[in-house]
Amino acid sequence: MNLSAGLFQQQQQKLQMTQQLSQAITILQYSTMELNDYLESKAMENPLIQLKPPKRKLTEWQDFVSDTAVSLSEVLLIQLNLKSLTDNERKCVEELIYSLDGNGYLHIERDQFLEKYKLGEEALDEMISLVQSLEPAGIGARSLQECIYLQLDRRWEVPDFVLAIVSEHFQAFADRKWKEIAKTLGLELKQVQAAADFITQCNPRPGSAYAKDFSHYIVPELNVRVKGDDVTVALYDGTSITVTLNKEYTDFLGHHPDRDTESYIKEKKQEFEWLVQSLRQRNQTMLKVGKAIVEKQRGFFLQGPGHLQPLTLKQIAEEVGAHESTISRAVRGKYVQTPYGVFELKNFFTAAIRAVDTDEETVSAGTVKKELQELVNQEDKRKPLSDQKLVALLTDKGCDVSRRTVAKYRDQLGIPSSTKRKRYE
Repeated sequence: MNLSAGLFQQQQQKLQMTQQLSQAITILQYSTMELNDYLESKAMENPLIQLKPPKRKLTEWQDFVSDTAVSLSEVLLIQLNLKSLTDNERKCVEELIYSLDGNGYLHIERDQFLEKYKLGEEALDEMISLVQSLEPAGIGARSLQECIYLQLDRRWEVPDFVLAIVSEHFQAFADRKWKEIAKTLGLELKQVQAAADFITQCNPRPGSAYAKDFSHYIVPELNVRVKGDDVTVALYDGTSITVTLNKEYTDFLGHHPDRDTESYIKEKKQEFEWLVQSLRQRNQTMLKVGKAIVEKQRGFFLQGPGHLQPLTLKQIAEEVGAHESTISRAVRGKYVQTPYGVFELKNFFTAAIRAVDTDEETVSAGTVKKELQELVNQEDKRKPLSDQKLVALLTDKGCDVSRRTVAKYRDQLGIPSSTKRKRYE
């Protein structure tokens, strides 16, 4: 064989292997929805790739958002139809509604609205007030303070001093300067506490309950079933596009043989085979990873989320005989259907906390957070537990954690500091 020809062939083989590996890596890290989009794009490039739609329709997938869900703007526009407005006012209010963000807050450039609709400052404020008068309460607010006030102002049972606190002393209230507020307004501390109770009943994101852009659906990759003590895992069937060879196309070209056609068919068929192999490898990897996670987290699947154990990507990588980066790609953005609902695979990987009186790390961060939440739930709200006291109580429960760790987990759980948890009653 000619030396240069041999080197060229080796380079071609290496290039093909690199392309195939790159495709396999890309396919592995895609979620089901992303993978379906990718396959559709590949079918556009290769006429030999024939796609069969998923067996399950979108409306049959679990944890999907109902197609009948109504958007916030639709709800508000329906109410707007009952209002008597000029054409210009209606157009202005409609644009205000479309300017609301996903949480129902209003963000606009006032000058642009004033110029576009030939309105004065007072007239624009009236249009904004009209939006704010619609349901749900709090819609159209331009700040959290205004959002809370709009909700409380509609409730007849809310005392005037509560509205005064929100409108005039909101920052001081948020900073827990309650004694200062009580002194300024001539109130007792228990009245400020009552105001806090009213305020915490408000929804800081009144628009979030309504449908938004549902381009992202949660489609599980794996399905875990539990029967007695038997836990099984399988690929979630019927949600992926199936790839097959378009034989009609190859047969047609086969009856019109020429050198260029043969070369084209060979190239496209090789691309098809690489794609099928990459999909097969993806399924095998996902199933191996799923089985390894189930084996390591049997307590979770048999007894519930409170029994999650410490687990790292490295442990699963060693279990399935793959590189840690491969496991990272396999779990990225992937979900599993369990008897307790749909969970993201990354939730099964949790840091370990060293258990008291042992050299082994056996307590998961999730377990510590669960214990922490229970301690706070059971505390005397008039004398809430400090972080240092929480450290001591967690140690008694077998969790060796520092005060800094407790503070971090408390923040992650949305639990305020002890001074902000104190109640005056």
